[in-house]
Amino acid sequence: MPHQNSLKNLILEEFHKSHYAGHPGYQKMIRALWKEYYWPGMKNDVLEYLAQCLECQHIKAEHQHPAGLLQPLPIPEWKCETISMDFIMGLPKIRKNNDSIMVVVDKLSKSTHFIPVQSTYRAMQISHIFMQNIFRLHGLPKTIISGCDVKFTLVFWKTLFGELGTQLNFSTTFHPQTDGQTERVNQMV
Repeated sequence: MPHQNSLKNLILEEFHKSHYAGHPGYQKMIRALWKEYYWPGMKNDVLEYLAQCLECQHIKAEHQHPAGLLQPLPIPEWKCETISMDFIMGLPKIRKNNDSIMVVVDKLSKSTHFIPVQSTYRAMQISHIFMQNIFRLHGLPKTIISGCDVKFTLVFWKTLFGELGTQLNFSTTFHPQTDGQTERVNQMV
């Protein structure tokens, strides 16, 4: 193929943005292009083009390799024995000034609770909401996995669940081996 940037961009746009293409990722787009075209530096051109696609940046989740070694969690033996909790913050305010969602996912059954909350709630209010929405329905879990949000790391939260016999495990940001299913649910929401 001749070395013309305008022609390359036209081809890349056709293979990426047309109605039948559907914004494919890097691998799918390269495979489709190789069936009909080749030019030196094609891989780099595709990477640059995909990095500039605003629709892909808004919709597609970025998957990063986790830092550190894999620390697998034991597989729960019963539903709601191990749950993970996280917050989706920065949403527009709705009824009762709620601007966040508390996401609670059962590690075994993958059942999920989405509880509207305010970002200004303190640990005491979050624990009350937890008791109303999770404990009331499922009982007390053996393990709760959460991010290192201030609401979960406070002495109150640790003391409350320590006295109840629940182990609190904290995950690092974007570490799918520990809290991956909750992160994935958050991305979909």
